[in-house]
Amino acid sequence: MTSAAKPVRAKADNIADYMHERGAKARAAARLLARADTGTKNAALFALAQALLDDAERILEANAQDMREGRNAKLDAALLDRLELNPKRIEAMADGVRQVAALPDPIGEISDMKLRPSGIQVGHMRVPLGVVGIIYESRPNVTADAAALCLKSGNAAILRGGSEALRSNLAIGRCIERAMIEAGLPKDAVQILDITDRRAVGEMVAMPQYVDVIIPRGGKGLVAAVSESARVPVIKHLDGICHVYLDADADLEKAVAVAVNAKTQRYGTCNTMETLLVDAPLAARVLPTLAEIYVEAGVELRGCERTRGILAEAKAATEEDWRTEYLAPILAIRVVDGLDAAIEHINTYGSQHTDSIVTENLSKARRFLREVDSSSVMVNASTRFADGYEYGLGAEIGISTDKFHARGPVGLEGLTSLKWIVLGDGSVR
Repeated sequence: MTSAAKPVRAKADNIADYMHERGAKARAAARLLARADTGTKNAALFALAQALLDDAERILEANAQDMREGRNAKLDAALLDRLELNPKRIEAMADGVRQVAALPDPIGEISDMKLRPSGIQVGHMRVPLGVVGIIYESRPNVTADAAALCLKSGNAAILRGGSEALRSNLAIGRCIERAMIEAGLPKDAVQILDITDRRAVGEMVAMPQYVDVIIPRGGKGLVAAVSESARVPVIKHLDGICHVYLDADADLEKAVAVAVNAKTQRYGTCNTMETLLVDAPLAARVLPTLAEIYVEAGVELRGCERTRGILAEAKAATEEDWRTEYLAPILAIRVVDGLDAAIEHINTYGSQHTDSIVTENLSKARRFLREVDSSSVMVNASTRFADGYEYGLGAEIGISTDKFHARGPVGLEGLTSLKWIVLGDGSVR
């Protein structure tokens, strides 16, 4: 029986020993998983998708208890939104797992083969990273997403969810365990830590002999703490300060639709718009319409002086507002003088996550795509599309705003590496 099926516990007797045992098991499982063929991995994924649906009632019961304890602990609205599961979200988890199964298996793919003058052929083969450590807050759906992506990419995984979601994660973990056993794969290939002691995180990020990469998913404090203490590479983003820029050449209907959706579709996600930039010639035409919709939705508006000249209901924005990821129904609005000013604002205050322009001017759209230094840049689309599921990755393991080794939503390829391969025929130098 794996840890996912054990009773919930708060601590282990010796954290270091506990984590090193988990790491050793993960490393051994990773070697076995790397040899698994595509059919076997897909069988496990389809079994997992079905198990999630079959166990939906028990998962929801566990989540309801986590939600009750979260409310009693006065978790903020954004965390509670991420924590909550419902039948639709469980169906989405299962669908994401099936989508991962349907994706091409990247492992063993050979590319860029070139014949050298010496007669050897040189190219690349895609291989697993090895053992992936994932640290996350709330979001029990990450448990299924991470297991699916790591399994398909041939990586073992050690998952450490937040204490607020422990029961939900362990319930999902039981589904993962059954699926692995049913497919004949090593059960230790996906391990869910059943302890809440924070020292476990400190041990996990300092085990390069067992863990090849760490992926933190959660608030800025968690990501920063993991990044500062990790002795293994980290795939991360710190903030989601996302912008939508409404250009003077925007279609008004598209501008309203994108700006409303980017802010109000969901408040507690990293791809939610936090700052709206509006080209000065368009401001008086579009802002009153948007303000009416935002106020009706309960969004607090904070604007620059020019914005407040148009919207009396807007509070005065401070310098700090341009640098803030609210994860709440609050929106900063700034009127700018054209595309150059918009790009300058984004590259100064943004977090290199996701930024969008609404315009019918192709030249401006191309400039925006080229000059905005973010991991996802969009034209006439809501920032809420910055998501592995929406990008066709099946699911995502996280979003990276770094430029190495992966950028943007991280799916299967982001969980692999390349090694050089050389083919010869008794070739000598």
